[in-house]
Order: sequence, then C-alpha cells, then structure tokens
Amino acid sequence: MAQQPLTAAEMEASLHVWLDTEFTFFKVEELAAELTALARDEQDFILGWIRRIASTHITLAWQFGRRAPALLPRMERRLLEAWAVHTCDVFDRTGLQNALRVMEQVDTFDEDQHQHDAAGALFEDIAPVLGNFVCGLSGRRLRIEEGDAAWTDGERIVLPPLIAALPNLDDNFQLAKITVALLWAQTRYGSLRVDHAAIAAGYADPERALTRLYALETLRLTARIAHELPGLHRQMQRLRTQLDPALPPAWQRFETALAADQATLDDSLALLGAAYNEVDCPQWSDQGCLRPDAIAAARAIRLDKEKARLRIKLAELLEEHAAAQPDPQAAAETPPELDVTPRDENGQLDFDITLDDAPIAPPDGVRQLLTSVYLDFGEIPPEYLVPAGDGEYDPNRVLDQPDDPDAVWQGTYHEIGAELYPEWDHGRQHYRKNWCVMREKTVTPAYDSFYRDTLAKHAGVVKHLRKKFEALRDENRLDKRQTQGDEIDLDALIEALADAKDGREMSDRLFVRLHRAERNIAVAFLVDMSGSTKGWINEAEREALILLCEALELLGDRYAIYGFSGTTRKRCELFRIKTFDETYDDEVKARISGIRPQEYTRMGFALRHMSKLLNQVEAKTRVLITLSDGRPDDYFDVYRGVYGVEDTRMALLEAARTGIHPFCITLDREARDYLPHMYGAARYIILDDVRQLPVKVTDIYRRITT
Repeated sequence: MAQQPLTAAEMEASLHVWLDTEFTFFKVEELAAELTALARDEQDFILGWIRRIASTHITLAWQFGRRAPALLPRMERRLLEAWAVHTCDVFDRTGLQNALRVMEQVDTFDEDQHQHDAAGALFEDIAPVLGNFVCGLSGRRLRIEEGDAAWTDGERIVLPPLIAALPNLDDNFQLAKITVALLWAQTRYGSLRVDHAAIAAGYADPERALTRLYALETLRLTARIAHELPGLHRQMQRLRTQLDPALPPAWQRFETALAADQATLDDSLALLGAAYNEVDCPQWSDQGCLRPDAIAAARAIRLDKEKARLRIKLAELLEEHAAAQPDPQAAAETPPELDVTPRDENGQLDFDITLDDAPIAPPDGVRQLLTSVYLDFGEIPPEYLVPAGDGEYDPNRVLDQPDDPDAVWQGTYHEIGAELYPEWDHGRQHYRKNWCVMREKTVTPAYDSFYRDTLAKHAGVVKHLRKKFEALRDENRLDKRQTQGDEIDLDALIEALADAKDGREMSDRLFVRLHRAERNIAVAFLVDMSGSTKGWINEAEREALILLCEALELLGDRYAIYGFSGTTRKRCELFRIKTFDETYDDEVKARISGIRPQEYTRMGFALRHMSKLLNQVEAKTRVLITLSDGRPDDYFDVYRGVYGVEDTRMALLEAARTGIHPFCITLDREARDYLPHMYGAARYIILDDVRQLPVKVTDIYRRITT
C-alpha cells in the first residue's frame, strides 16, 4: 500500500533543520507547499537529495529544491541524481559559484534533447574502462578527465559528465569510446601540430575556417581508425547512421581524398580553401570540439620541457655506454655516433636507436620522450638528438624531482606530486572525488639503543615467540581424499563402499597424504601515528613492531609497515617504515625506533593506499592489520564523528572486495561503539592495557593468518 504524502508542516520541519533557516532565512514554506502536490515517492526523492546536498552546501541544496519539482516530470531521476552529484563534485573542486552555474544548467535541458538520459553513460562509470582503452593505444599517454564537453589538448582527453544521445546504455558507451578514439587520433596522427588560430586568422571568418578544418580532420581520422581499429570503425558507422545526417555531396570528394592511407594534416589544409567556400559543413555526434587555445598552451609547455629532457637523457645514455666500454677514457674522447629512426608499423610507433651502428634498447623514459616529440613534429628534429653538454641544463629544473614532503606544505598550497584519493561522504551518499591529498614520507631513522633494549626487555617473550613461529613455519597438514598417499582415508573408504553397494561407481580417492604447508601471505601493518599516541602508546607500538618483525623473519611472510597521520584532507601523510621489498635491516630497525606521534587520525586515505600496495603483491592471502588507539578523527573537520567512521568503513569494504582481509588491534576502550560497524564483529580486538600490546600482537597475528 502506497504511503500517504507528507503534509506541508511535516516537510517544513525537516527543511528548517537541513537548510538551517534560522541563519540562512530561506523561505521553505513555498517549497513545502509546492511539494504537497507530489506523490510520496517523489517527495521522498526530492527531500532525500535536498538533505544529501545540504551536507555539502546548504545553498546548493536550496537551489536543487527550488528546481527539482518542475524538472521531475520531464527528466529521469537517474539524470537528476547525476547532475546533483556532479554539482557537488564541482563545488569540491572549484567552489560555490561554479557549482551554482552547473545547477543552473539543469534548467536548460529539454525533453527532446535528453529523452535518453536514463540510458546515458555516466563519466564516473566509463572513465576507468576508457582510461585502460587509451593506455592500450599507441602514442602519448593521455589522461581521462571530466569537463563540460569532449575535447583534447594533446595531454588529456576531456569528456562530459553524461553521454546520452542513444536509447541504449551499451550504445552510449560505444559512442563515448568512439569519441575517445577520435580525440586520441588527433594526438596520434598530427592534427595538433599546427597553430590553429594562425591558420584561421587568414580567413575572413576564422570560426568558419576552424569548423571546416575540424570537419576535414574528422574525415581523415575516421579513415585512419578504419585502418587501425576496424571493429571500432564498424560501430562508428552504425551509430553515425542512427545519429547523423548523410554527408553532403560536396564533401564526399573531400572524404575520398582524405581516405588515402598516407593522408596527413597537410592534405586537410590543402582542401581547406575549397571546404571554406561550401555552405554546408558536416558535424558528427562523436567528434567532440576543437579548443585551439588549450592545444597551443599545452604544446608550448611541452616543447620547451621535452627538448631539454630528451637531450639530458641522451647524454646520460652515452655516458653509460662509454662507461661500459673496455677503455672508458678512450671512448669518452671519441663520442659514438647516435642515430634514431622512427618506425611506424601497423599503427605501432617505435624507434630504432643505434650507437656506432650497433642497435641498443632505449630506456622507457627515452622511448616515451621520443614518442611525444615525434607526435608533435612528425619527425625527430636533429637539434633534439644533440646530447646535452655539461652544465647546459640544470636537471633539477628540467626533470621532475620528488618534492620534499615537508616543504610542499609551506606557503601557497598545491597538489603537485601528491596522490589523490576519494573519500566517502555519508551525508551525500557518494564519493568526494580526488579529495584527500596524500604524500608518502620516510620515517627519519633514530640510530639509538631502542631495538637492543626492546629485545633485552622482552627476552623471555622473544624466545617463546621464536618457538611458536618456528612450529608454525614447519607445520604440516593432512590432505584427505587423495588418489595416492601414506594412509587410508577411512571416511572416504566408507563412503566409497556405500556407493559400490548402491550400484554407483566407487571413488578412487581413498588416501590421506602428509603435506607440508606452504605459506603464501602478504601482510601490511598500518600504524596510527596521531598525536594521541604520545607516551606509553607510542613506546608500546614500537616494541610491538620490533617483536613482530623478529617473528615474521622466521616465518618468511612478506610484510610491510607504514604509519599514518595528517591534518585535514589537504595534508594526509603516510610514513614508510618498511616496504614489501625491503629487508629487515638496521635502517628499518632505526625507522621503527624513529616513529613519533604526529597530528590526527584521518584513516580512509591510508586504508585505500595500503589496499593499493597490497594488491600489487603476488600472494594467495593478503591481510591489512591496523594498530590504532582511537576512532577516526581530524582537526576542525567534518571527519569527526559519523563522517569519519563511515568513510573508514567504506575504505575497509573496498579492501574486502579486492580479497584483502582487514583486522584492527585497538587500545580504545570505547571502540565497541564503532569498531563492529567498521570492521564487523569478528575482525577486531580491544586491548585494555597498552602494556599488553607487544606481547599480544604477535599472538593475534598468528591466529589471523593460520
């Protein structure tokens, strides 16, 4: 039975709270009165999104509420949801004014233009797939980003939030894929090598000239895709038949001229004068748009940087070659002759490099630079192949240098060199994209007596642990129901005899075999380094890690140790103590000794990063163990309370979906209020006494990995 619609008074009560009308003075009475005319499920939909958007910004929620009743009858709810989330994402990235402009754009939609929105391909759904698709294509590596339209500047491919030209979701995805392929083809086949603005300036109507040049290039690139990606081209032709008018007769001769295998940008430019005089100009639903200013800006930066980088890399290559010769000094006096020959075969771009006519394999960095330069010029200019002389360039200025993880926070904030992670917004019920700005740091080693003192303090425990873990390492198991083995499997034999008596085929799996257990485990330890661990807790954490490492070295399990802390989403820090590939040496022992309390306990980003690292390790079982002294928290931030708990819970669910087994060891006596919700009832343990941590943690590890 359908629920009764809410009354105006009932809705006003909620709207007053969500929109904080005591301070914002929004007139919610009119909105509530308008909503009374709707069915209950429509009321719940609009009110639910007002509440969710209000957790991001109250003004955005108010603007959504004002527009939603009129939009709901003519727009699919899925689209309304997509634009609500997109508006919140724009607010996260660029602030309120731009988000309000996006909110206002909803009013410009009409039913005919967006009749297929319910089957539209959302950027957030298709971007990961299309990102992998672009990576598999030859040429420069391109990023996939969200924007107001489809275009490229040669460094990235930008797509709109929604592609919904067709009534079928799969077709809309194919349309997005074809659009990405055409934009990639602009970078691969030379469309971006010219100054478009300068070419257009030679015509009375520059915009008309640009439009026709872009149409000519679309014809040429379509022919290239037909040759390189014939399956995708068939999809392109099918969708264009549904969406686009037939090619004007006058343009058919241009299509024929540009369909030649070796047609280049010069061929399009040669036809531009004739195309400019044509009244009609074709446009295709998959071609995107041309942004000359963005192309020119990206190219200018790239050319200056890549010439210097390539010359430096070639100088390093020659230096390594000379050092490998029997007589390095004589080799240095007569530099070898360097030759680079581009090879573009079957759509794959590669380079043959020879030193004194002997072929060498270029490092990936050199290959990538050569590829990018070739795409910009259609050749490798001779001056780019002159190795840089001593002191000609400062590598620290030309090459990307790892940022000092402390210095980057000083002065005006920027995100260069950081890794960005999403964060789950419980109020919005969606992720805040690229929200947490994370940098890895290495714990400063403390070469003191802490390691030796810990082993002396816990000498009895260490001896006991070694016995336990040696037994665990040498543990055997019985494999039952084997075709051959050391003894008879009585259970299997009885079942087999019963089957034979009933007339069924008797199994031959009647033996048990002693099998030495092989451990294939990777474990990541994530240590809380927040300020609240100061004192006893910090000392107990460090002692526990020393004892753990001593035990794990006996087992042979692959393990890593990282710490985490931070101040707000803009300064999330992960501290390297031991990576999976490092040995447990004096440096690692000194880093454990050097663990010191830092700032706050923003946990979601750390769990996501550790999940990423764990999933890069080849192991049958992956375990993520967190050592913490309290609930997720951050400085003067919404992360305190429900928001932080829900984001941490979502990060743990994400880890579990990839096959990682999370577990928490905590010292917070109030953890029963939130840990079962975050980890589940059986995936945490609470230690009442911090002094138990060094002794208990190894026993806990033994139990959760066997």
